[in-house]
Amino acid sequence: MLDAAAIHAGCAASASHIAIEVVPETGSTNADLLARLPSGADAGTAMSGPVLRIAERQTAGRGRAGRSWLSAPGSSLTFSLAWRFRGPLHRLAGLPLAVGVALAETLAGLNVPVQLKWPNDVMKDGAKLAGILVETQAAPDGAIWAVIGCGMNLALPDELEAAVGRAVASAPWLAQMDRNTLMATLLSRLAAVLAEFDDTGFAPFTERWNALQGWRGAAVNILDNGTVIQQGRAAGVDDAGRLLLDTPAGRVAVLSGDVSLRLAS
Repeated sequence: MLDAAAIHAGCAASASHIAIEVVPETGSTNADLLARLPSGADAGTAMSGPVLRIAERQTAGRGRAGRSWLSAPGSSLTFSLAWRFRGPLHRLAGLPLAVGVALAETLAGLNVPVQLKWPNDVMKDGAKLAGILVETQAAPDGAIWAVIGCGMNLALPDELEAAVGRAVASAPWLAQMDRNTLMATLLSRLAAVLAEFDDTGFAPFTERWNALQGWRGAAVNILDNGTVIQQGRAAGVDDAGRLLLDTPAGRVAVLSGDVSLRLAS
């Protein structure tokens, strides 16, 4: 069972200041934390420091662009981390990619090699292992709070995989680990990366992300609401976290937004 004290005990110094909450069930850990972020009306009662909220089960888990994230107790890790950045908002460009680097580097250290798919997926053996959802809100003092949600498959039951309706990855090796230890390991690396990102922005992570890119050189389509809006060969990302595409007309940069990337058939 997940346990806040056990997670905290396993954390490195980088995450020692993070409040940790474990709940058996909730609608969405992202929504829970977003509701508690500082605003002009409730600045006196809102959180003042980083908070990790992890649920055994989410009934209304959300992915990017309003998609649902399905999970089952014990078969995944579903958590959100609220983190205060100095701002302004444009400095957070590339944050989902930096989070992907943190997750991928941690998993590699646990002998689970993965790759990154722009802008916010962690892939294993060509299928999605984990997804990242970042939502932001400005605070009265000009800082920017980000709630960083992550859902990671460990050992998906057959019925849940069927409900997802597409190929998904799992990590049986991670499923054998104590989940408190796994969460502490992920949180420690994530906290260190977020502190670095707040100081530097995305640029120092560019080469690290590109080294983990799964589709470098592959022909891809960029879709917006199901419509192909750009085609080319994936060439990594730039220092702003934009996807670079090599097209017949030259190299172009694609902003994140509500866009899906697919391998060209």
